[in-house]
Amino acid sequence: MHGPLILSLVLLLSRSIRGAPVERLETDPELTGGYIEGDMVPDGAQRNIWRNETYRWPNRIVYYHINSYIDQEHRNQIVRAIQKIESVSCLTFREASTDQKYYVNVTSEEGGCYSYIGHLDRVQQLNLQPYEVGTGCFRLYTIVHEFLHALGFFHQQSAANRDEYVRIVEENITEGMEFNFDKYSAEMVNDFDAEYDYGSVMHYGPLAFSKNNESTIVPLQEGMQEVIGQRLQLSQTDIDKLNAMYRCPK
Repeated sequence: MHGPLILSLVLLLSRSIRGAPVERLETDPELTGGYIEGDMVPDGAQRNIWRNETYRWPNRIVYYHINSYIDQEHRNQIVRAIQKIESVSCLTFREASTDQKYYVNVTSEEGGCYSYIGHLDRVQQLNLQPYEVGTGCFRLYTIVHEFLHALGFFHQQSAANRDEYVRIVEENITEGMEFNFDKYSAEMVNDFDAEYDYGSVMHYGPLAFSKNNESTIVPLQEGMQEVIGQRLQLSQTDIDKLNAMYRCPK
């Protein structure tokens, strides 16, 4: 990631920390769903998902349905997140018609924020637990995070080369949650020749699954502790990977 972008993230995060605590939640709803790494719902067939193009949304069109019980204010926030993705890619999001066979079914139920990974050729749930707009699952870039899962993204800290960039502090991880820090092989996850991205909106924060409020993820590069886990914007690497994944024209 370029130096100016890192600096901008650090400044944005420091302002958020001094103001409303929207970035470092006491209980992060991305971690509470009980799924893989907190918010990734497993599907039995999902292997080599980044390299298997059957998990890409056909024709770069993502169909979605926002359930009717979600009020207009929260609906608008979901649409804003969708527009953020559209604005940096060649993807188009369309509301699903009643006869659409596959789409992202956006729900707002208890149980955290979570999504299935990639296009599954059926109705697949993306859940955003009810919070006030701008907080919890309804932070704008938490919604973007979950939609990127639905598009095929894994978490950055699971990358095959992550040990060159972060240290996983096993003694601080809640017992039974160690599996959430597994890393994927290069054969399974394609990084599209991008460098490890501390500023990715897909990177978890330093206290993920901590049992003692001590860091479970420690960046090996100085100054990155306040960057990892940001939910303020898509990084340039996020954008580049998305466009490479869907072969967007340059």
